[in-house]
Amino acid sequence: MKFLSAFKVALTAALLPIAGFSQNNDYPFRNTNLSFEKRVEDLVSRLTLEEKVNQMLNAAPAIERLGIPAHDWWNEVLHGVARTSYKTTVFPQAIAMAATFSPDDLFTMADYSASEGRVLYNKSIAAGTEGKKYLGLTYWTPNINIFRDPRWGRGQETYGEDPYLTATMGDAFVRGLQGDDDKYLKAAACAKHYAVHSGPESERHVFNADVSMYDLWDTYLPAFEHLVTDSKVAGVMCAYNAFKGQPCCGNDILMTDILRNKWRFAGYVTSDCGAIDDFYKKHKTDPDAEHAAANAVYHGTDVDCGKEAYKALVQAVNDGLITEQKLDVSLKRLFLTRFRLGNFDPPSMVKYAQIPDSLLDCHQYRNHALKMARESMVLLRNEKSTLPLSKNLKKIVVLGPNADNQKSILGNYNGTPSKLYTVLDGIKQKVGANTEVVYVPGVDFVESKIQSSNIVNQYKDADAFVFVGGISPQLEGEEMRVNAPGFSGGDRTSIALPAVQTEWMKALQQTGKTVVFVMMTGSAIATPWESENIPAILNAWYGGEEAGVAVADILFGDYNPSGRLPVTFYKSDKDLPSFEDYSMNNRTYRYFTGQPLYGFGFGLSYTHFSYDRLNVSSSISAGKNVEVSVRVTNTGKRKGDEVSQLYISLLDKKIKVPLKAMKGFKRISLQPGESQTLHFTLTPKDLSYVTAGGNRENFKGKIALSVGSSQPDETNKTSGNVVMKKINVL
Repeated sequence: MKFLSAFKVALTAALLPIAGFSQNNDYPFRNTNLSFEKRVEDLVSRLTLEEKVNQMLNAAPAIERLGIPAHDWWNEVLHGVARTSYKTTVFPQAIAMAATFSPDDLFTMADYSASEGRVLYNKSIAAGTEGKKYLGLTYWTPNINIFRDPRWGRGQETYGEDPYLTATMGDAFVRGLQGDDDKYLKAAACAKHYAVHSGPESERHVFNADVSMYDLWDTYLPAFEHLVTDSKVAGVMCAYNAFKGQPCCGNDILMTDILRNKWRFAGYVTSDCGAIDDFYKKHKTDPDAEHAAANAVYHGTDVDCGKEAYKALVQAVNDGLITEQKLDVSLKRLFLTRFRLGNFDPPSMVKYAQIPDSLLDCHQYRNHALKMARESMVLLRNEKSTLPLSKNLKKIVVLGPNADNQKSILGNYNGTPSKLYTVLDGIKQKVGANTEVVYVPGVDFVESKIQSSNIVNQYKDADAFVFVGGISPQLEGEEMRVNAPGFSGGDRTSIALPAVQTEWMKALQQTGKTVVFVMMTGSAIATPWESENIPAILNAWYGGEEAGVAVADILFGDYNPSGRLPVTFYKSDKDLPSFEDYSMNNRTYRYFTGQPLYGFGFGLSYTHFSYDRLNVSSSISAGKNVEVSVRVTNTGKRKGDEVSQLYISLLDKKIKVPLKAMKGFKRISLQPGESQTLHFTLTPKDLSYVTAGGNRENFKGKIALSVGSSQPDETNKTSGNVVMKKINVL
């Protein structure tokens, strides 16, 4: 017995992933000399009908007679490995990482997160907990839905409102997470929620989204198409809602015509959790679980994240609703994913199985979380150079609902770090020994705890007030039980900053002292009064474990702000169409005809950048690449990062196209006086347009092209200028 125990320990220490491996090593699916496809074929052929059905549940049980371990497909890594008992690195929320406009940094973040995930997976094998939820290597991220309306509470999980930015950042995440090995995946990414999905949360199980083929292909599908056809994402999650009358997970257009046939997606598809149950319980498109399950499988949904619907597949086969061979198609996709993760091979063959435990929330990863937090924060206003503040002020009063709120900086779908820093923590660490920092919560998100006038009178000797407000994941998120002024069910009923916070800042502003507004949010907030009266506004999002340090670095000048808005900040609710309207008319910077408070791509800096020498051919041939170059110079006195943005506008008003569209961006860092020439390549697809029927055609005619610090018609002062040129496509 002692020998057997020692042998078992040796196996787990070596991270041998297969229960009963040595007893069943003669099966062809164990033969590592065979291709994954042949091994999968052999494995699936050995399963009974009941075993096959159970393997199509997210919590797939072990099959002991074959030595197949349990596997739960459900894991989360939205902005770091989430929902585990281990301490992991919590990077800024997804919308904040989008605000960095840095695919390279997002790639690194995903790579680091995959390493931490591998550590946890290895630990689960050693501990005998393999197959438990949130311990596997199949992550249901990234969320690449288009953030079409700022009231959607889950928009914080996305990369913003723009298809190009979303596709670019999503591609970086997928490549970083899945690794660069020719044979094995480091982890498996999953693009969600496919498709045309963005609230309302309270209606998501019954909602029917019906958009034109133009909007479908121009806005809602480009990011999914890019991740499927170019990034080679391992998985796709279909959404709860219906599209044109059919649930997304059983949709002829989305699942059959586009995903499986047009895009030739060969990876696995999982339902959102409970979405197949919705077929017969909510959408009422199917009479019962048996029919719903068969419907979903026929449409290419391989995994049921649920506990009920797919169990009826046994009866569905027996009743002739679906063939066992059709189940085999799904099973082969599922097991191929697991083979590519190395689940059935000795760890010595899988380079990712050698990752050390020491990487969990390590110094290197924490530094990257800080880097991304700094890069994400957007300076919206800085009148009379209010910022940066002096570190030698005598007294700073820090107040507001997010000043010392750990939940806000962690966002949602988050992990738990070994340590974290609120804004209050960051300011206390930053200032000199002779500076007194006073903390006064004072006000909740939507109601006062004490009278603002009392605080103003009590601290009239303060040199500066830092109000840390905004909103919180405690108020916006996935299908939440929240009902407060401005919030309902996880969504927002108003984009306005809660009135009580404005009243507090009015009282602070009347003191004549310096007032700085640090705003945390996962979405656009309308701040018309603050944007006229508060001299300094920093949008800090939900910044992750190092959020407080990053905020303090910017407030006191140790980092030059460089984040850019990945969404439009509107002036008021009046700017928004109905939340339930999925048409893109008058939505996002691409189609909004009004004047925003702060435009997509907006952000200030403590220095200034100058653009000149825009070089692009005045005429080009349709279907050809276009080379663009421009010189950028830091004309200010501080080192800084700049996000250079390229937009095009197709000037033929006879066809429906976006008013303008981002087609390129680059983040660069320049010393004072330093110049750099940037190069962009516009592909034929960049210069194409979507027809009313959803097809793409090469554009011919005049195009306005701009490169600079912002959109070409941004009315606010920005970090630099914009240069433009018109070209003719022949």
